[in-house]
Amino acid sequence: MESFFKPKLKLGIISGGQLGKMLIQEASKFDISTYVMDSDENAPASEIATKFFKGSLKNYDDVYNFGKNVDLLTIEIESVNIDALKKLENEGLKIFPQTSIIEIFQDKFKQKKFYKDNYIPTSEFVFCKDENEIIQKINGKIIKFPFVQKLTKGGYDGRGVAIINNENELDNLLKGESIIEEKVSIEKEIAVIVAKNLNGEIAIYEPVEMIFNQKANLVEEILSPARIPEIITKQAKEIAQILANSFNLVGLLAIEFFVDDKGNLFVNESAPRKHNSGHHTIDSTITSQFEQHLRAILNLPLGSTYQYLPAIMYNLIGEPNYQGEVYYQGLEEILKVPGVKVHIYGKKNTFPYRKMGHINIVGNSVEEIFQKLDIVKKNIKVISRI
Repeated sequence: MESFFKPKLKLGIISGGQLGKMLIQEASKFDISTYVMDSDENAPASEIATKFFKGSLKNYDDVYNFGKNVDLLTIEIESVNIDALKKLENEGLKIFPQTSIIEIFQDKFKQKKFYKDNYIPTSEFVFCKDENEIIQKINGKIIKFPFVQKLTKGGYDGRGVAIINNENELDNLLKGESIIEEKVSIEKEIAVIVAKNLNGEIAIYEPVEMIFNQKANLVEEILSPARIPEIITKQAKEIAQILANSFNLVGLLAIEFFVDDKGNLFVNESAPRKHNSGHHTIDSTITSQFEQHLRAILNLPLGSTYQYLPAIMYNLIGEPNYQGEVYYQGLEEILKVPGVKVHIYGKKNTFPYRKMGHINIVGNSVEEIFQKLDIVKKNIKVISRI
């Protein structure tokens, strides 16, 4: 099948956050016109898009009318009005990832069920319609402590997740439809990004290691390559390829895994889009995840995922106790360090733990990049102007 590429192709991007902005930066190299819709007129992608449309991702009319303006549509986040996407797809608009895939990933229960139905290793789980049913299943010995509660819809970056270790923590239960997973004894968390185009070509990036900020419950650092045995690397890549084919994916799929204390690999969750775990690829691989996504959805040949140098990505997040117009303290100092690459998203205001940008650090060894990271962490602070 031929590619969909043509000069001035109108690429629609639903949601205009940092992922959309970085995709636009790559799209400009292909002379692609970028149309963005977001409810926030100051969204990071709004200033560099060819055209910006203000609208709600969850509103049928906003999504449908936006889609009528473009030649090809993609997403930055899964929480989009699915009925509008189905209507557009039925009318012939090319949407990648496909609407059927987005629908699965809007619901964590559907996602987990897909893994089970396709024999993908994942932690055991049960579905509960609300917190009362969770209590009932605890009393009925169906759910045992400790467990992880995940809301089926809307959660990301640590939101919509509660870890319940014992009865004394039941007040922390979240309200709404949930899946309850047994708490895995986690040795390490890793991620793999796989790309697939309409011709069936597949490209897989090396597994990365995710290092968390425990206070914010979000990923603070991404190390590539991950410090894992070769057998785990091989298994993770095999699962990534199986999932890409099982979903009949066109685009990118980011897969997060648990490695337990016995060396077993479990799929935690996935996202059919560009992902925080792939930001290091901008500065460390031949083909960034953003260029790869464009190649995949345009049905162009996929690019090499070869990594030049070890790399670490450090999320720039808002410091606690600061809120307001953003100021990046210490930027001059960190830019003196060779191999430090700064990516600021363009959000005007900061608040505690808000993602404001990221820093990629490359070096000749893992030890070297961690030494550079220490300098970065000691100097850079995301604060508000006094």
